Amino acid sequence: MDAEVKPKGKSEKQAALEEIAREVSGCKNCTLHQTRKKSVPGTGHVDADIMLIGEGPGFHENEQGLPFVGAAGKLLDELLSGIGLKRADVFITNVVKCRPPGNRDPEPQELIACNAYLDHQIQIINPKIIVTLGRFSMAKFMPNVKITQVHGQARWVDNRLIVAMYHPAAALHQGSLKPALEQDFKKLPGMIDSASQRSEKSRPEQTNPKPKDDEQPPAKPQQLTLF
Repeated sequence: MDAEVKPKGKSEKQAALEEIAREVSGCKNCTLHQTRKKSVPGTGHVDADIMLIGEGPGFHENEQGLPFVGAAGKLLDELLSGIGLKRADVFITNVVKCRPPGNRDPEPQELIACNAYLDHQIQIINPKIIVTLGRFSMAKFMPNVKITQVHGQARWVDNRLIVAMYHPAAALHQGSLKPALEQDFKKLPGMIDSASQRSEKSRPEQTNPKPKDDEQPPAKPQQLTLF
């Protein structure tokens, strides 16, 4: 009889992200818990190369407990599809995990209350690129700059590539921003390649066994500089 094949267990990363989601669902660190229907911790691939961080859940997200499921989410799906990706390939979350009443801007104490959750998610997923969608998520990594000046540009922040972009909801409300958002998304595949090259270059060299007399040591791969 063939040996029984046991189902593959949950990865440590998946378990860690689920633990964060449980913590978020019971969080009372700010007043947003008083009006939320469902918390929205985030969803996606645990080993995603790209992590997208928006601002906060809206009406539909509050109903379903998932990020970007309204009109802005539909546009985000289209933008991802345009570069050959889908939601399952990336990780999507927000700087605040509960809906601000009336879709108002997140307040400073709310951003502070959720910051540890977001930092832990970033640490677990360890994406090559973080795409900030909107000015509040951008400000976490690039304070005191204007999104009109830096959108679509890649910056290294704490040894991680950060790309600021307009929020899809802003592009829906202000149609003139949509072409810029589309062009910024098209840059992401090339940025992933550049981030991968820098990651490989920063790895410590492995000690190889001494080659035999009739063998030549392997040539080191040429590293390309970012941009």
